[in-house]
Amino acid sequence: MSATTASGGTTEQRFPAKAARASFVGSMLEYYDFFIYGSAAGLVFPKVFFPESNPSTATLLSLATFGVAYVARPIGAVIIGHFGDRVGRKRMLVLTLLLMGTSTFLIGALPSYAAIGIAAPVLLVLLRVLQGLSAAGEQSGANSLTLEHSPENRRGFFTSFTLTGTQAGAILAVLVFIPVAKLPDDALFSWGWRIPFFLSAIVVAVGYWVRRTLPEAPEFTKVEQADAVAKLPIAVLFRDHWASVIRVIFCALVSVVSTIFGTWSIAQGTTVLGMEKAPFLWVVALANVIALGAIPFWGRLSDRIGRKPVFVFGAFGSAALAFPFLWALQQKNFPLIFLFGLLLSGIVYSAANATWPSFYGEMFDTRVRYSGMAIGTQIGFALGGFSPAIAAAIVGEGSSGWIPVALLTAGAATVAGLCALTARETAHVPTAELGGKPAQELERALATA
Repeated sequence: MSATTASGGTTEQRFPAKAARASFVGSMLEYYDFFIYGSAAGLVFPKVFFPESNPSTATLLSLATFGVAYVARPIGAVIIGHFGDRVGRKRMLVLTLLLMGTSTFLIGALPSYAAIGIAAPVLLVLLRVLQGLSAAGEQSGANSLTLEHSPENRRGFFTSFTLTGTQAGAILAVLVFIPVAKLPDDALFSWGWRIPFFLSAIVVAVGYWVRRTLPEAPEFTKVEQADAVAKLPIAVLFRDHWASVIRVIFCALVSVVSTIFGTWSIAQGTTVLGMEKAPFLWVVALANVIALGAIPFWGRLSDRIGRKPVFVFGAFGSAALAFPFLWALQQKNFPLIFLFGLLLSGIVYSAANATWPSFYGEMFDTRVRYSGMAIGTQIGFALGGFSPAIAAAIVGEGSSGWIPVALLTAGAATVAGLCALTARETAHVPTAELGGKPAQELERALATA
């Protein structure tokens, strides 16, 4: 079934390149906001918001505020996923962008602990929760929208641009923080750290302009026109796709690799081990530059050989590389930190990162895709969000202190890889048949509508 649009086309027209670009730019801008918090949590917030604690405790508390957003994420996933499956992907993506940008700008305007006392970290946590609510719907909505615009033989390639956008956002965040981190301490801890947060005003304006011009996903439009939209998507999700939700939760544990590399290692290296700030930021920036090229490659390869082998390689490979990277960190060996950091985050982890947008999205049918991806990933990401705080609590002293953190990182990635092996391979399954039997029943209903 198709309907004529004002331009004379049909609602079944697909715009994969435009959807990929909009997802890339929107995800880049939103995750710029999200990642600058991670950089600030490792470099600045211990002294600005927790100055009365010793350095290790202050770092632990600061990283815990980073993890608070991941508690809010499952709640946001239920709410935003519900409306994403009820009223459309596009509207929710505009909402998530505005929510993230506003909360980020307000973080930059917060008074310090020295100015208002305990109210400062309390307000920080509240705004961090708003960031988490926003991020809960961002990637799932962008992935759903792009997947549903993509041709069947290139879903992996086009959906991978959502994650390329997150890498670009991380690069922007790090590049903004590099000159900020070089400021004298008095300037850095008083006004310098606020600059990246205030720049979110530009982020919001550009992101809104990009996203409002993107057409709604044709697959969702067909369901909407046939009056087949689920009235309560979460009920349909847990009735027909509960096993896929559980699978996504455990596969999403691979995100521990990202937060240990991008957040905890910076805090550990600079605050605890006393190393210089700027070189660590360059490691993260260069790893993400490499990932910009690696992610589309891995996405295209998953279209050819399947989602499972690419994702599993990324998960198991990351588990193995966590050991030499964290060993080099504990030894304060910058050349090896660069080498293993770029291999870990830039190349190998990118295989899992590139594949999961299509891999997870293809487990669900159109009626519940947004909810299924949002709820499954955000519960799994919760451990990833708290892993820097967990790592700060379990890291030991001396030359072998890195081993507990390596075991945490490798264990989470290994669980993700093993769980992926239990999934159905969907790379070559027609879009209309994604989601198994429930999708086939939906397609028959659409055919008779």
